[in-house]
Amino acid sequence: MTDKRPLVVHLVYALDVGGLETLLVDCINRMPAHKYRHAVVCLTRYTDFAAKITQPGVTLHALNKPPGLAPAIHWKLWRLLRRLRPAVLHTYNLATLEYALPAALAGTPVRIHAEHGRDASDPQGLNPKHNLLRRLMRPFVDRYIPVSDDLQRWLDQVVRIPGAKSQLIKNGVDTEKYCAAPFEAGPSPWSAQHFVIGTVARIQDIKNHAGLVRAFAALRERLGETDPARAARLRLSIVGDGPLLPALRLQVAQAGLEDLVWLPGARADIAALLHGFSLFALPSFAEGTPVSLLEAMSCALPVVASRVGGIPEVVTEGVHGTLVPPDDTAALAAAMALYATQPALAREHGAAGRLRVIQHYSMAAMLDAYVALYDALREQKTGRRAAHAV
Repeated sequence: MTDKRPLVVHLVYALDVGGLETLLVDCINRMPAHKYRHAVVCLTRYTDFAAKITQPGVTLHALNKPPGLAPAIHWKLWRLLRRLRPAVLHTYNLATLEYALPAALAGTPVRIHAEHGRDASDPQGLNPKHNLLRRLMRPFVDRYIPVSDDLQRWLDQVVRIPGAKSQLIKNGVDTEKYCAAPFEAGPSPWSAQHFVIGTVARIQDIKNHAGLVRAFAALRERLGETDPARAARLRLSIVGDGPLLPALRLQVAQAGLEDLVWLPGARADIAALLHGFSLFALPSFAEGTPVSLLEAMSCALPVVASRVGGIPEVVTEGVHGTLVPPDDTAALAAAMALYATQPALAREHGAAGRLRVIQHYSMAAMLDAYVALYDALREQKTGRRAAHAV
């Protein structure tokens, strides 16, 4: 029997470990199976991370795009879309935006573009060439999806995307999977006797892991002078892989912190690892609405994060955590010291953070918004109502 459900093609640069990729996989796995079927097209490649897709029938395609412009990829995607005949093309971030044009030429009726954050090379989103591309693609994109109020304001005021073409859909997480639990060391080398500062993020410039290591060293020195016992309990876990992992390992070794910093690389057991953290830190230079931050808050962890992008929309200063200026080592160390020395405050902010995620950043609300958008645009563009059964 032919599957009558409309197809959504998700176009990403690559399918590998990362916050955006985790969100994509969760959306595919948890979207009502009777509504839509899915395919993932990667401009470059996909890795074993793709095995996290559990929804039956999802197809994976790698276009193997080389570095640079690679105009042949437009032709390759056009041919693929002509074969797949999707009802919706859903692109993610700047690298995939230009492919709305070949999708339109291939006859894909609905084309959605999501902005989950800005590039490390352009954290404020002011690059004139990039923003010109975003504007030039307006005729071929039915809806731009910012995931934070900050990104929505930027699309409106800087990029100048008309309000009718923009719709805010906030990221959401599974609050049952990411839940409050007692400290659990799990696979990490630390124990409940330690105060573990942890982060989960791809090891790249924009996440500022180097600054986190410097702040950790400064924190140890600071507490070593006033409270040596607490200083001795401090540990740091940096979970993730990426191009700067070797350089980060070298920085840790040169600082003499190898016995105090755990760098396990990419992991599949993030929920369990979060239960082995005492505090979540995210000192990024730029962000949208980071999924890892929402997951940590859902696990009732207090957070210390940079005051950038969509983070201040999620974290209220002094209620769910502490916000610091980006790339301010002293401020980051001081904020982490606050929780290392005041466990009651850490518990209070952690509990408030979980409540905030439950109320405003649930997976169910995010999925409902995407399904409603797919349905509405399909009916608007094709006159077809969403399928309700196979």
